[in-house]
Amino acid sequence: MTEPTGTIEPTGTTGTIAATGTTGAGAAPEPTGRRERKKAATRRKIADTALRLFLERGYDAVGIREVAAEADVAVTTVFSHFAAKEALVFEQDEDFEQRLVRAVTDRTPEDPLIPALRREIHAMVRHCAADGAATIWRLIDSSPALRAYEESMRLRHAAALAAAVTALPGQTRTPTACRAVARFVIDAFSLARDAADPAATVDEVFGMIEAAWAPHPA
Repeated sequence: MTEPTGTIEPTGTTGTIAATGTTGAGAAPEPTGRRERKKAATRRKIADTALRLFLERGYDAVGIREVAAEADVAVTTVFSHFAAKEALVFEQDEDFEQRLVRAVTDRTPEDPLIPALRREIHAMVRHCAADGAATIWRLIDSSPALRAYEESMRLRHAAALAAAVTALPGQTRTPTACRAVARFVIDAFSLARDAADPAATVDEVFGMIEAAWAPHPA
């Protein structure tokens, strides 16, 4: 559940959390130290290489050893950056999760929760609807392994978001309510992915979220 430079380079996805070029207000800061920049560049190179090979040959036809050889790194280097083969397609996974949490925790006191999350989901949807995303989504849809990984990722993102909402100072909603709103937020992103008008879909879903989250008279 996160926007972009206008094009999607062959890297990471869902939404595509597989795309590079995240720029919106919630985007993670660029690494500043030399070592961090080198590590980030290696990770990006591996993900770019993997996605290019997957798109050329098919996901199941490419192994980790081939990705490592093409990226000119050791297999152990691939696994030091990506815990599983599926993660190579979802390179922005961790960044998107952090962006969702920061949308909750980094707000100013004057910034209401649900509008802040709406802005972040709009940003993620724009990022994942950029030029080239459809090709990556077709790759994901063609692979049961990638679809299962995407679903597990959505559940993890919802859990992280729910934890952040539950932990807000002065939170009066129950943990169940916080988990429910987190799932709806993630679903807004997923529904927008398949919609003819992604922005309108986000707004429609968030209209329901805001109505459900608003205080109700006793």
